[in-house]
Amino acid sequence: MLLFLLKRIGTMLLTALCLSFVVFFLTNQPAMLEKVAKFEGNARMSDEEVARFLDKNGFGQPMAVRYGEWLGVLPGWTHDDGDSIKGRCIAPGQDAATAPSHCGVLQGDWGSSRVFRDEVGTIIGTRLALTGKMMLWVMILMVPTALVIGVLAGMREGSRLDRGLSTLSIATTATPEYVSGVILISVFASSAVGLKWFKGTATGAMENATFENFFLPVLTIALYGMGYIARMTRASMAEVMTAQYIRTARLKGVSFRNIVLKHALRNALIAPFTVIMLQFPWLLNGVVIVETLFNYKGLGWALVQAAGNNDIDLLMGISVVSVIVVLVTQLISDIGYVYLNPRIRIS
Repeated sequence: MLLFLLKRIGTMLLTALCLSFVVFFLTNQPAMLEKVAKFEGNARMSDEEVARFLDKNGFGQPMAVRYGEWLGVLPGWTHDDGDSIKGRCIAPGQDAATAPSHCGVLQGDWGSSRVFRDEVGTIIGTRLALTGKMMLWVMILMVPTALVIGVLAGMREGSRLDRGLSTLSIATTATPEYVSGVILISVFASSAVGLKWFKGTATGAMENATFENFFLPVLTIALYGMGYIARMTRASMAEVMTAQYIRTARLKGVSFRNIVLKHALRNALIAPFTVIMLQFPWLLNGVVIVETLFNYKGLGWALVQAAGNNDIDLLMGISVVSVIVVLVTQLISDIGYVYLNPRIRIS
């Protein structure tokens, strides 16, 4: 297990490094850098003024050099804590006025946001906490409901209950969040009680999670992921119910309830567990639409603001955090898969 973890962590670090460079390359194209210059200066800057701005702010260096500075791995750079140049990395013999504005991600400095005028690390921490709160409520609603639907459908494969629940699961999965969100807003905003809930979610003051103000965004996200988990659970449960050991238990006179709870359920949950863990990366993407739709100022909302305003440092920070979340959840999924299925061994 230890060797497996070391290998996976090494692979995760290499993957994160490669993906961060890809994102850095895409966000540092000349067209985007020109927009950054005009955003910081004025929209009527000439090409010469844009070039001078980029050179002055370190954007004129080669791509690999700038990536090394952002990462904080270039040799010969030191951090100066003097009051006049606090937070800058000064190369030996370099003038403080031309020094880069941060010391690199590996040194704990993610840069500053041009839109929010704050440290990227602080912004990501605040927005990620809000998104994490919403994701927690979504998982609380989505996972148990999906498992119950999938188990009930798989227990009686081909029955009316199975066909009805399967149709419901397919319908929810086939409906995108931006469609179901608009439908829910229209339906609940048309009634007196629903209007109260809608106003609670539309004002943007949703940091304090309550049933009323989280009802619509949580339900919008949960409906989409619920169908996928339910279908996977149904398929796994139906397969387990036809296994030889289930037939043997039935011939021995074991009650149907005990067969489901004591014999079939654990094996049927192996595949859905992997699917559930993979919902976390999807939730980070799905909340971009929902947070924008309901004006919930989480990580997805911040990503939209950064992309719309060419905030390179914030875009890079959110991208790196998203990559880390994806890789960590995949590692947890692999480890949990082993504990759920003792026949699997890793080394």
